Amino acid sequence: MRLPNRVTSYRASTLSKFPKVLKELQYADMRPEALYNRVKSKTFDADDFIEVLDCLFMLGKIELIPGREVLHYVEKR
Repeated sequence: MRLPNRVTSYRASTLSKFPKVLKELQYADMRPEALYNRVKSKTFDADDFIEVLDCLFMLGKIELIPGREVLHYVEKR
């Protein structure tokens, strides 16, 4: 996970990519590959995507729904 510091700007950090992924999942559950196709860009590659999903899962912001194999945004409770 790349955290912002003197060498790594916030924009290049993993944290800056959280909102982009969460924004897509707020509106609809998606399979990981469909989500990746929606958020990928020149600055957001597959390695970044996996890091972001790992972090969001550990923070309890997303979950994988068994059986349907889709990612789901976890609402604040």
